[in-house]
Amino acid sequence: MTDALPGLALCCVVTASAYALEAVESAVLGRAWLESLVLAILLGTAIRTLLGIEQRFEAGIQVGAKLLLEIAVVLLGASVSARSLLENGIGLIGGIAAVVAIAIALSFAIGRAFGLPRKMAILIACGNSICGNSAIAAVAPVIDADGQDVAAAIAFTAVLGVVVVLVLPLMVSLLLFSPVQFGVFAGLTVYAVPQVLAATGSVAVSSVHVGTLVKLVRVLMLGPVVLTLSLFAPREGASRPALSHLVPWFIAGFLLLLALRSFGAIPAAALAPAREAANFFTIMSMAALGLGVDARAVLRAGGRVAAVVVLSLLGLAAVSFALIKLLGIA
Repeated sequence: MTDALPGLALCCVVTASAYALEAVESAVLGRAWLESLVLAILLGTAIRTLLGIEQRFEAGIQVGAKLLLEIAVVLLGASVSARSLLENGIGLIGGIAAVVAIAIALSFAIGRAFGLPRKMAILIACGNSICGNSAIAAVAPVIDADGQDVAAAIAFTAVLGVVVVLVLPLMVSLLLFSPVQFGVFAGLTVYAVPQVLAATGSVAVSSVHVGTLVKLVRVLMLGPVVLTLSLFAPREGASRPALSHLVPWFIAGFLLLLALRSFGAIPAAALAPAREAANFFTIMSMAALGLGVDARAVLRAGGRVAAVVVLSLLGLAAVSFALIKLLGIA
């Protein structure tokens, strides 16, 4: 664990800088136009892209980007009530499953239309429609995907995921979304759970809660999708997915704390510290996420891959917007 200390220290420096820049914004401009969540990503990405990162920092950056964000997601469960999702009924849960299914089919069709190999198209479709890199990593061994295809898919979704986090809040006024509508939209379109926190954190607390719940339901679709693919995967070279890939520990932890909160088993005095800790770990993990992203990876991923991922994301956004209107979510 000591080898992670330099990278974690760098994440702390980026996080502190993000807090400081937000304070300067508030003092000079009267309000923070860019929240510390977003600033942490931008600073980290700028450092990686422009200056590069020494090898001794890599272990800590990986811990920050993975473990810290997972802890943040678990802690968030203590501040979320299941009522937020249940108020919209079973229709929303069924709608999430439908969006995932439609998005996978649409994205796969786009990939094949652009001439991508079948396995590459499946990787992009699942990554785009469910949970980005995690879905790609879970699906790859099941379909016996080529390592270069996996790397290209992950490289572009990593960069595009950051872009989506920065751009999505601008859609609130453009599409006349309420905080709850935006939470549902973010949960349906953003790649990763922590990125949902970053995208919704600057809008409203209700957006964070609803977005996280919707996103977690969407992530749980990974299990049925991977199991379905495993039925059609070639037996030679393919492998069955591990249970931890289908239901990651932090999702189980989030759902446990959510249940405890919903049944009143968490003391009220513990809720505020849990929220603060979740917020800090989220910002620090966003710093680590930025430090792990080289913006130049977009160019290395290739034009066809870039076009397929962008068009697939736009298709997912259109389907998600249609679901919000269809269900009449206010």
